[in-house]
Amino acid sequence: MSGSCFAEILGELVTLVPGERAALERLEERQRHIRRGAILLRENEPADELYILRKGLVMSYVLLDDGSRQILRFHFPGDVMGISSIVYRESPETLCALSDCVVCPFDRQSFSALSVAHPRLSALFLVLCQIERVALTDRLAALGRTSAKARVAALLLEMRNRLRGTDKTIDKAFNLGLTQEEIGDATGLTSVHVNRMLRQLEEEGMIGRESGRVTLIDEAALARAANYVNRYEGLDLSWLPEAR
Repeated sequence: MSGSCFAEILGELVTLVPGERAALERLEERQRHIRRGAILLRENEPADELYILRKGLVMSYVLLDDGSRQILRFHFPGDVMGISSIVYRESPETLCALSDCVVCPFDRQSFSALSVAHPRLSALFLVLCQIERVALTDRLAALGRTSAKARVAALLLEMRNRLRGTDKTIDKAFNLGLTQEEIGDATGLTSVHVNRMLRQLEEEGMIGRESGRVTLIDEAALARAANYVNRYEGLDLSWLPEAR
């Protein structure tokens, strides 16, 4: 991995100049180790820092009035977490570690300085936020309009594709790293229903499962079942400003 996990992700989109890489590496100078289950940021509490996830898996969620949990997104190595908090006094979501993690905290002033010194990096933050927004729109449409099988299939494809962002050795098989309850909280299903859909996908020859690992046996059929679109593809970044 390069000196900056975030730079590795952005480097898939554009060719970064040395000054940009150095600026991103400064965002990751401080590293904090957190254990599985730890709360990094809590909903409705002051949020003074943003984080780059360097290692592990994190979820963001909100608690509903009935006490249930809705998982909004999963964060993977190279993701900037808490970015929505930058425009609010209090965090609109909770960040919780789903595995032992390494995170790199940085404050709003660091982001402000980066935006002034490197406008292209600031624009790339906007790009990533829009990719995430469209992906969330897809999930919102899926929750209201698609079958349980399609939701679970889409989540499996998204997990594999995102994990592959910083681990090019991943192909068909990957460690899912989620409980059936967590899958259910992300897809609006009960854990019992999630279990049934996973078994159905397995019986139909689309996936295989063994010891927490999932193998995409028939990826094309899985994508059709999910009506899945990889939102990290088909980008037009011709409008980005020149690098400084």
